[in-house]
Amino acid sequence: MYCFRKELIEALIEDGFQMLISCPDGPKFELMQGIPFIYDNPDIDRRGTNPLKDFKLMAHYWNLFRKHRPIIILTYTAKPNVYASLVAHHLGIPVINNLTGLGSVVNEKGVMKHFIMWLFKKAYQESACMMFQNATNMQVAINEGMVKGRYRLIPGSGVNTERYPLQPYPDGGDGKTGVPVIFNYIGRILYDKGVDDYIEAARRIKKEYPLTEFNLLGFIEPTESHYKQDMAELEKMGIIVYRGSQKDVKPYIARSHATIHPSTYGEGMSNVLLESASSGRPLITTNNPGCQETVEDEITGFIYDGGDVDALVAAIKRFLALPNNQRRHMGELGRKRMEENFSRKIVVKAYQEEIKNLVL
Repeated sequence: MYCFRKELIEALIEDGFQMLISCPDGPKFELMQGIPFIYDNPDIDRRGTNPLKDFKLMAHYWNLFRKHRPIIILTYTAKPNVYASLVAHHLGIPVINNLTGLGSVVNEKGVMKHFIMWLFKKAYQESACMMFQNATNMQVAINEGMVKGRYRLIPGSGVNTERYPLQPYPDGGDGKTGVPVIFNYIGRILYDKGVDDYIEAARRIKKEYPLTEFNLLGFIEPTESHYKQDMAELEKMGIIVYRGSQKDVKPYIARSHATIHPSTYGEGMSNVLLESASSGRPLITTNNPGCQETVEDEITGFIYDGGDVDALVAAIKRFLALPNNQRRHMGELGRKRMEENFSRKIVVKAYQEEIKNLVL
């Protein structure tokens, strides 16, 4: 809520609406204390498949919506998108869904994938408007018959270019001599996010380019707990530096030369890439939907085939071969791209327009 929706919440309050936020509690809610809203703390098992827990979540939404009778409901992420929408449709409350990515469903197979896609279809077909964060997801939804009402393409959650200003670019060598070159992975420590590819690329690059630093910043998912031991061993070997989960990643972006995002996950639009580019850092990322849109290949960064470690290593080597001034210029062009095409103001305006259409 704080990182991606705060500006929208403030804009809607300024437009005269009261806001009810239903979202699991987190450490950054304290940063929103100055904003007047009604708070609801639902129990959402984000990655679980227990039908009883999901039914309880639906019942929770039923009671919540019956109590407050909102005039419009805005939903984000998979389970609220599905279960809050199903309840809202039954109660006759208009819904604006935001498809923040297809998530791990893109890597599912067989019955489970068909069931999830069926749920999406049931939830989205009656929605007043669908917001899509990338064109690929939008086309999938259209092809699968999920969309029957209005829909529009927005630049992800957008990036607050004031919160992520252009940062001075650090000095850097070629990875073998001079000042070390620093890379960041920022995100959940999750296989589908390409963590293993990042680690393997770091292992190979460090052998040839010892004056490089590969950081990992992010929360280790409970289902991926084996990474805790992996991180400790990799740090001892000098391959990666695990920085843990950070409330504020800006200082780490500021000291880095580039952000690597090796995701093959069903992204909507990678906020990590938007924030890094807004800060003036070149990007190295995959041709995965939600990643490739953030980069102008060979101008603001490098795009490679997701899941191909050899291609990732080659992209890192190409970056290391650039003079540091050229890396800096890459970052500056990326910043300009964010200002022109990915500003959060674009997203806020899109919501205000759709809400106005529903209210009037």
